[in-house]
Amino acid sequence: MTKQQPAMTDADLHTLSDLSRYNCLHFGLYQAIIYEDQQQQEVREYSNFDIAREAAQLTGGLRALGIEKGDRVMVMMINCPEVIIAYQAIARAGGVIIPVMPLLKPLEVQYIARNSAAKAIFTSPILLPLAQGALTGISTMQHIIVTSAAVPTDTAPTVHAYRDVVAQGAARADDFLAPEDEVSVAPDDAAVILYTSGTTGNPKGVVLTHRNLIANALAGRGEEYVTRDEETQLAVLPLAHAFGILVANVFFLRGMTVIAHPRFDTSAVLSAIERYRIAAFAGVPAMFVALLYTPDADRYDTSSLRSCVSGSAPLPLAILEGFEKKFNCTILEGYGLSEASAALTGHSLSIPRKPGSVGVPLPGVELLIVDASDQPLPAGEIGEVIARGPNIMQSYYNMPEETAAAMRNGWLHTGDMGYLDQDGYLYIVERKKDLIIRGGFNVYPRDVEEVLNRHPAVIESAVVGVPSLRMGEEVKAFVVTREPVDAESLMAYCREALANYKTPSAIEFVDALPRNAIGKIDKKELRKRYVH
Repeated sequence: MTKQQPAMTDADLHTLSDLSRYNCLHFGLYQAIIYEDQQQQEVREYSNFDIAREAAQLTGGLRALGIEKGDRVMVMMINCPEVIIAYQAIARAGGVIIPVMPLLKPLEVQYIARNSAAKAIFTSPILLPLAQGALTGISTMQHIIVTSAAVPTDTAPTVHAYRDVVAQGAARADDFLAPEDEVSVAPDDAAVILYTSGTTGNPKGVVLTHRNLIANALAGRGEEYVTRDEETQLAVLPLAHAFGILVANVFFLRGMTVIAHPRFDTSAVLSAIERYRIAAFAGVPAMFVALLYTPDADRYDTSSLRSCVSGSAPLPLAILEGFEKKFNCTILEGYGLSEASAALTGHSLSIPRKPGSVGVPLPGVELLIVDASDQPLPAGEIGEVIARGPNIMQSYYNMPEETAAAMRNGWLHTGDMGYLDQDGYLYIVERKKDLIIRGGFNVYPRDVEEVLNRHPAVIESAVVGVPSLRMGEEVKAFVVTREPVDAESLMAYCREALANYKTPSAIEFVDALPRNAIGKIDKKELRKRYVH
């Protein structure tokens, strides 16, 4: 049994590895994770002490493999408790976590491994062949740790069974809540390098410090959760994404019980809400779209659902309103980006909600709206959103010029266009690079998408600018429908609500919109695939 440790407070949180210790010492023993994989017919339960104990043992195993302070360790796994445990162990060992989306292709994985000079990787059995192929020839890569009992031998890099690495740290099992004494990690040391989706060229590595991530988690927790949050929540966000990492960190600070799924599946989600009386979950717009249009959703008792958090991409008003009406719960929309660890603004149940807005700045975050000369604009005027605060990234990894361009005058320039209202609520209009300039007039695609999405035949839409000799750019919409409708009818519908110059000149019907690994509509792919 672990020795008695003094209680921890918010002021004692300095590094990511403090989160698990804080959780145990602050809230005591409780059931933390119920992991369900319906495809594999697998259910596993973990107390918060189980998580802390396994993380401490895994730390010892990583040390035995030669992982030292500053070493980069990739984590490319399907969502499972081992992801959370690995994050805690890497941080405790003084390493730097490199989260990798399991949907990436081999060349993308190879680029991240080479660019970060990673020394080891955690992966899932189904991803092992991809990892081995992608990492062959990466000189820094020494160890592949896979959550499988049987592993191949005589391979390079060496493959280890996760359980064997944990077993190497067995000596730590009896004192798993003791502070780490083998390595000194400072709040301003790098904790995570998050590789962005690479909308222009290769992805950039966003360097987030322990201070960045702890500050954002504390701000995202909310003041009302000093005592344990006893509501059961659902965990379906990718844990390799900035939003998923933030939610996982908040999990420790709230003392939540979560039902964790390896992937998002509407039937599994609705079934879990009914069986576990789930009160809340965080998701991305694609998840709310899928649940809203699930034909048999009414079969399930979802009356326990009280609130949801939406982030990572704009949530169309038609989806927000439809989801809230169907499931009788409130959606709290927020805004952020990887460079902000990941949240800048949000709504909460304790403040007035303004649908269409992404809420107010989180505690400690400052926001400004500026013009092209970085001069502040008054309330109501559209400009670029810039931010500063303790959650803002340290840099882009080994990219000083890109860092200087993004962090001008001490402010992070987000590349997003928006405005603040008189009450300080932020409204995101569009990505700066997605702005369409038609005949000298600015067209914000989201304005057009909001109108299209209100049409009863439309499920969702995406609007991009396409080259035009006469107008410079024209407005083109890609639309997914639930019932037949012709393009001219949709254009006439748009003209009733929009100026003529904003109305699409072309509408293309598609079965589905392309999305990136987090579920965000990929407009770069739309332009590449559909613009002729």
